[in-house]
This record gives sequence, C-alpha cells and structure tokens, in this order.
Amino acid sequence: MDEVKKLARTKAALTKGVAALALASAIASPAAAQFRLIPKPKPTETPVARPAPTPASQAQIQAPVRTQTPRPAATARAPQSQTPAVQTPRPTLAPPQVQPTPLVPAPMVQAAPLPTLSGKQIAELRQLLTDAGLSQGLRRMTSTVTLPGDSDGMVRAALDYARAVHSGRLDSSDFINDWGLRPAPFDPAPGFADAVRRDRLAAWIRSLPPPYAGYDGLEKGLVAYRAILTSGGWAKLAPGPDLGKGASGARVKALRKRLAAEDKLVATSGDVFDQDLQDAVLRAQRRYGLRPTGVVSTGTLAALNVPVEARVRQIMANMERWRWLPQQLPAKRIQVNIAAAVMTVFEGDSPIASMKAVTGRPGNETPMLQSRIHSIVLNPPWNVPSGIAAKELWPKGEAYLKAHGYRVIGTGPDRRLQQESGPRSALGRYKFDFDNPYAVYLHDTPVQSGFNSYSRLDSHGCVRLEKPGPLAELLLKNNPEWQPEAIAAQLEGTKTVRVRLADADQVAVYLLYWTAFASADGTMNFRDDPYSWDKLLAEKIESRAAVSAGTAS
Repeated sequence: MDEVKKLARTKAALTKGVAALALASAIASPAAAQFRLIPKPKPTETPVARPAPTPASQAQIQAPVRTQTPRPAATARAPQSQTPAVQTPRPTLAPPQVQPTPLVPAPMVQAAPLPTLSGKQIAELRQLLTDAGLSQGLRRMTSTVTLPGDSDGMVRAALDYARAVHSGRLDSSDFINDWGLRPAPFDPAPGFADAVRRDRLAAWIRSLPPPYAGYDGLEKGLVAYRAILTSGGWAKLAPGPDLGKGASGARVKALRKRLAAEDKLVATSGDVFDQDLQDAVLRAQRRYGLRPTGVVSTGTLAALNVPVEARVRQIMANMERWRWLPQQLPAKRIQVNIAAAVMTVFEGDSPIASMKAVTGRPGNETPMLQSRIHSIVLNPPWNVPSGIAAKELWPKGEAYLKAHGYRVIGTGPDRRLQQESGPRSALGRYKFDFDNPYAVYLHDTPVQSGFNSYSRLDSHGCVRLEKPGPLAELLLKNNPEWQPEAIAAQLEGTKTVRVRLADADQVAVYLLYWTAFASADGTMNFRDDPYSWDKLLAEKIESRAAVSAGTAS
C-alpha cells in the first residue's frame, strides 16, 4: 500500500511538472523551433511598449563612493588603435541601464513543443535515471495510469529542457574563439530526480533560467514581440525624403502606424508630423541607440524597417547568451556592453556609474570574456601588435614613426614598434590590465572625438574609455599611496608606473555582447548586430537541433 501511495504521489508530481514544463517552454523554449517563427494570422492593432528613458550611453561617470568588500570572481578561461533557490532575489545585472530594477517574469503563453534529444543522449539519460532509481517507478506507474505522452519521453524532454534553459543549447565545439564565455557544466538528472521525489518539480523548473533581471526583461519582451508577430507585424516604411516636424501625407500616416506597434502612446490617426509624433520618434531613436534628432532620416528608417521576425530572433539570441554567465556574479564588477559601446561600474550589485566606450570595429572584434582587473598602468607605452604595425604603421615610413613617438625595438624579423608613454601614446594616460588570452584591456585615449558618435565601434579590439581618470581613482581609493593628488603628480611626467591592486580591491570585468535588453520599465531596446553574432548563434542552434533530430530518427 505504501508503494502504491508513493507511486501515486510520484505520478502527481510528474503530471504537474509536465504541465509546468509546457508552460515554461513557451517563454524560454530551448528548442530550435524557438528560432522558427510562428505563422502570422490576420493583423490586429497590438501596441505593447512604453517610452524609453534616456539611454545610459549618455550618462556621465558619478563621483566615486565607498565600495563593499568584493566577492571573489571566477577567472576567465578565455589591441588598440549550482542552481539558486527560487526565492532568491534576482540580481540586477542589466546592460547597460544605469538604474535597473528587478522585473517580474513574463506571463505564461501558449505552450511550444518541447525539445528532443539524440539517440546517444537518450541512452545516457536513461542510464542516469536508472542510476537515480527513478525509471523503474515510472515504468510501474505507467502500467496502470496513462500519462500525457510516454513517461520516458517526457522525462527525456524534461532533462533536455532543463539543460538547455539553464546553460544553453550549444555544444562546446559550437563556440567560436571570440566567445570567451562558456556555461558551466550542468547535469540536470540529479536535481530532476530529487524534485520528483520531494514533489518540487514545478519549483525546480522555475529555478532553471538565469537568475537575473536582465533575462526576466527579455522573457517579457519575447512575449510582447511574439504578440506583435502573431497580429501581423509591421509594414515596411517607404523610402523618401527625411520626415520631420511639419511634414504631412501618406508616409507620415504610415510612420504613425509603425511606431504604434511598439509604443502605445502613439496615436494612429492623422497624417501630420506634430509634436507628439516627434516625441515618439525621439523615444524610438533612444530605443535603437540612435542620435535623438526627432527626424526620420536614413538610419532611423533602417531601424524601423527591421522586421519583427528579426527582433524576435534578436531577443532569443540574447537570452541564449545570458545562459552562458555564471549563476552568481561578483557584486563589485565592471561590465562593458560591446555592441552598445558602454561601460558600467557596479558596487553592491547596483550600477553606480556609466560612461561611453569605444569597442572593436567589425574585423577587429572585442571578444566576450570575464576576468579581473589586477593593475593600473599610469603613462603606459603602447607595444604595437605586429599585425597592426605591418598593416598601418611600417608603410608610413621612418619620418612618420619618429614624429609620432614610435621607436623600433630589436632587429630583423623580430623587430617591433613601441610608442613612447606620454600625451601622444595611443593608450593615453591609463591602462587597466586583466589576464586574458586575447591581449585586450581597457585604456584611455588622446583622441576624444570618437566619444561624440552614437556608433562607437572603432578600435582594434581593446576598449577605450571616455573618463578613465575617475575610474582609476575609484579603484585606487583604498590605496593610501595613490590618492588623486599622487596620481595627478605622476601623470605630469612620462615615467611608466604599474600600480598593483590589492587582492581585496581587484574588480571583476565582463565584456558582454548585448544587442537586445529591457529598460527598467520593461521597454525593449535594440542595437545593431555589428559582428553578426546574433545571426551566427541562431544558425548554430538550428544546426545543432537538426543534427540531434536526425540522430534521434
């Protein structure tokens, strides 16, 4: 009798878990079908978004404040020009907002198909379940009770879903070299077996996604933009002269309808470009990271004409990258959004400062990685990478090199260039060093004009900072030998000094690639995909799913 009761409880737990899985998969479905978009029914009006605040990319760095003692950060594996509890509050890693707040998870929607596994994976998981002592009970239970689908299949789907939503859908061989972030190994079978035994399957499923507000915001955005897709999406705007305040006609009317698809404050009636429409254009330009002029010119028109299908895929690609992050991030950290070219400083897991950055141009991509800043170099010389020297400097001749402070070190094939420290150095007055296999770092620059642009992908891969001085003072504020006066005195000359940070003052640094993220009010923001990494990621996921489906069949 006790065995019957135990099996009945197991059956009830599994049934509830299956229902929860079906619901959860609609939000963060790890199946390749997530990138295959659902059919379009007849269009209906579905405004979904709210106005966006001024982007953090324009924020200036704030005055340094006292830091908390940082938690140790994991060292990354990875040049110029286990699962947290469901009740745990979700940290506010949020790119690149300055004032993020935790967001509630997106509402459940119609279930999507659960993923499948390859034949080899099925055999391995069956063995795991046998080792966990679960499969025998499931087989006995299904001999007298009919569950939705076959029980072994649902267990396989549950484990595949858990692995995919927790740590992503790629195999280690799918990662390119510049994707220096890797998800930690994750075996869902023990947690699944324990959750079934304790009738905690639904809670276990809720604990699987990345525990961050930024991921929650993308979940909600995915629901919203899928709703736009199912109601017909938006029409492409016709090319023509720039549209600004005072314009009128059919193109203005079409612009209103297009903006209303994402912004519920836009009135769809009327064909005059009035103040309200200009305000809506400004909000859209901020959402897309464009210069807020209030005029619809070529760049704004191109952003508005990105189809909703592409925005859905963009959201899902960014959700996948969230799954590569560790389950706990250091409360004290620096993070760079490569795509938006913004650097943000966190203390106590709250953003305290933000500044513009310049990141790698396509072809000289800034890699994704995590590491720790261990030292600051004042008056750094620039040891020019051989590739840059060969392509950009040696051809300019000896006179140019001498005039710009370069000297030749070594002879023959081993010769290299170094630019002297001081005001002419391409690294400026500050260099922030952290261990990584890409030879990249954060640094100053003597050329400030690049920060005036809204498209700031123009380096050889390193990250140039708009205001490195205040950042250096913040990181060195606990060092009595390197207070602001001492730093300023050192910078009056050209002598190079490396200041090693104490272990307690070393700060984690994350270089991340976010092309879609939600503001604190839930508004979706998008940036261009300059490296085509969103597209490549979607292709790799779909290819991986196709291989698995072929193996299983």
